[in-house]
Amino acid sequence: MSALPQQPYFLRALYEWCVDSGLTPYLTVRVDKRTRVPQAFVKEGQIVLNVGPSAVRNIHMDNEWVTFSARFGGMSHSIEVPVGNVVAIYARETGEGMAFEVLAESELLENSDSQQGLDSVQQEDTNDVPHPPRGRPQLKVVK
Repeated sequence: MSALPQQPYFLRALYEWCVDSGLTPYLTVRVDKRTRVPQAFVKEGQIVLNVGPSAVRNIHMDNEWVTFSARFGGMSHSIEVPVGNVVAIYARETGEGMAFEVLAESELLENSDSQQGLDSVQQEDTNDVPHPPRGRPQLKVVK
């Protein structure tokens, strides 16, 4: 029997900690062909997402995917992120959180039993992109 990955459990725990502490949880995500996000907000192959309760609807974090609906430039988008693509989760206000080792795309595809071949990412051009906090975040790498 193979061991369960720890990352989805850490994601859920840190998300709850942020919300319970009155902080805003942000995700930094590596974008690849399986990631469904508004492409216009992707910079250098990554996107930062505000996943706080006031910014998203129907958030669901399981062991393979983080999914929710969010508005970008006034338009609602369905966001789908493979858990293995989450680079970090942190509180916007303090920078406290955790960073994760991100596997190469080929390793993610080999390790995934989930849905593949998602449609191309929709593109939207707006200016309300969430940004990570200034200064150095206090993140811990988990392997």
